[in-house]
Amino acid sequence: MSSYIGRFAPSPTGPLHFGSLLAALASYLDAKHHQGRWLVRIEDLDPPREDPNAAAHILSVLDCYGLHWDGEVVYQSQRSEIYTEALDQLRQQNKAFPCACSRKQLLGKPHQGLCSPPMRTDYAWRLLCPDGTRKVSDGLQADQHYNLQADIGDFVIRRRDGLWSYQLAVVVDDAEQQITHVVRGIDLIDSTIRQQLLQQALGYAIPSYSHIPVAIETNGQKLSKQNLALALKPDTASATLWQALHWLEQHPPADLQGAPCKDILNWGSLHWNSSRLSHITEKPAPENYRRAIPEEQIKTSGPTR
Repeated sequence: MSSYIGRFAPSPTGPLHFGSLLAALASYLDAKHHQGRWLVRIEDLDPPREDPNAAAHILSVLDCYGLHWDGEVVYQSQRSEIYTEALDQLRQQNKAFPCACSRKQLLGKPHQGLCSPPMRTDYAWRLLCPDGTRKVSDGLQADQHYNLQADIGDFVIRRRDGLWSYQLAVVVDDAEQQITHVVRGIDLIDSTIRQQLLQQALGYAIPSYSHIPVAIETNGQKLSKQNLALALKPDTASATLWQALHWLEQHPPADLQGAPCKDILNWGSLHWNSSRLSHITEKPAPENYRRAIPEEQIKTSGPTR
């Protein structure tokens, strides 16, 4: 039995799109190629932004595409107790502090050092960022270098409205689920340093990270729910899986087009070679998954990253 445990962790703010599929498929194939387990976690931490039907729809589409997960689906909305325990640990170690500083007060700069104790109840909790520099290595992208105080600062781990931050929740969940490998889109690469700082502070093991390129629209925007990316079509699952494999530089054979999803995934698991994505940060999405964008909105400048 392999010790590899990977995961796909979508937020239920809308339907899955081609960019979501790329992250799901790459993490799935990497896990299965290494005879590992692939888990699914629903990151439903922000109710005001969520679609109440999205989680069920996401799971239905994954199932339709043959991306069957191992074990039970985990919902972050049901895990506040373990996030509270992690925050209490950080507080006891003097690594977290309350803060009522606003973005306006910070003038867009990182928060640095302890601030005056808030005199009201609506305050955030921040991780006290250590000094020094840090290099973050990635399985696919160039090394990232940070001056921790200047580039990162003391970041929020529980919001002023009482909701848990993505950074704390994902770190606690990855540790509790014993995640060993994280394969996700490069749009999340800047979160890695924050997650590693939390993992170090909490005494957790640090997974291996690999960030795949993002698919972009004609105007250079990444495919995203926020940018109204076109939803995946369950009735074209086979064709779209083949397309996604091709986009991921895996060179699936032409005669695999139209095959059942199971056969496409079996071929992908056997032939998966993530190194073909090394140092690629973005690629155009297939035309059938790009929105129709007015000519005046199309960028004439270079790539988004």
